[in-house]
Amino acid sequence: MSESLEQRIGDTDPRLRRRTEALVFAVLAFGIWPLLAVGVVGGYGFIVWIFQIVFGLPGPPAH
Repeated sequence: MSESLEQRIGDTDPRLRRRTEALVFAVLAFGIWPLLAVGVVGGYGFIVWIFQIVFGLPGPPAH
Protein backbone atom coordinates (compact mmCIF):
# COMPACT_ATOMS: atom_id res chain seq x y z
CA MET A 1 0.00 0.00 0.00
CA SER A 2 2.58 2.60 1.03
CA GLU A 3 6.12 2.32 -0.22
CA SER A 4 9.10 3.57 1.70
CA LEU A 5 11.03 6.53 0.36
CA GLU A 6 14.06 4.33 -0.26
CA GLN A 7 12.06 1.92 -2.41
CA ARG A 8 10.52 4.73 -4.43
CA ILE A 9 13.89 6.45 -4.98
CA GLY A 10 15.69 3.17 -5.66
CA ASP A 11 13.33 2.30 -8.51
CA THR A 12 13.92 5.59 -10.31
CA ASP A 13 16.65 7.17 -12.35
CA PRO A 14 20.11 7.32 -10.66
CA ARG A 15 20.29 11.04 -11.46
CA LEU A 16 17.08 11.64 -9.51
CA ARG A 17 18.41 9.58 -6.60
CA ARG A 18 21.65 11.59 -6.56
CA ARG A 19 19.73 14.87 -6.66
CA THR A 20 17.48 13.72 -3.80
CA GLU A 21 20.48 12.67 -1.71
CA ALA A 22 22.18 16.01 -2.39
CA LEU A 23 19.03 17.85 -1.30
CA VAL A 24 18.78 15.79 1.90
CA PHE A 25 22.46 16.46 2.62
CA ALA A 26 22.02 20.20 2.07
CA VAL A 27 19.01 20.34 4.39
CA LEU A 28 20.90 18.44 7.09
CA ALA A 29 24.25 20.24 6.67
CA PHE A 30 22.95 23.78 6.35
CA GLY A 31 19.61 23.63 8.13
CA ILE A 32 19.01 21.08 10.82
CA TRP A 33 22.52 20.55 12.25
CA PRO A 34 23.36 24.27 12.65
CA LEU A 35 20.03 24.91 14.37
CA LEU A 36 20.55 21.90 16.61
CA ALA A 37 24.09 23.06 17.49
CA VAL A 38 22.89 26.57 18.36
CA GLY A 39 20.10 25.08 20.46
CA VAL A 40 22.46 22.81 22.40
CA VAL A 41 25.00 25.56 23.08
CA GLY A 42 22.26 28.03 23.97
CA GLY A 43 20.60 25.50 26.26
CA TYR A 44 23.88 24.79 28.03
CA GLY A 45 24.48 28.53 28.49
CA PHE A 46 20.97 28.93 29.90
CA ILE A 47 21.55 26.08 32.38
CA VAL A 48 24.85 27.62 33.52
CA TRP A 49 23.19 31.03 33.87
CA ILE A 50 20.33 29.65 35.99
CA PHE A 51 22.81 27.64 38.09
CA GLN A 52 24.81 30.80 38.79
CA ILE A 53 21.66 32.72 39.73
CA VAL A 54 20.70 30.02 42.23
CA PHE A 55 24.13 29.10 43.66
CA GLY A 56 26.23 32.20 42.94
CA LEU A 57 29.31 32.73 40.84
CA PRO A 58 32.14 30.19 40.89
CA GLY A 59 35.28 31.00 42.83
CA PRO A 60 36.40 31.37 46.41
CA PRO A 61 33.75 32.31 48.94
CA ALA A 62 33.42 35.98 49.84
CA HIS A 63 34.92 37.19 53.12
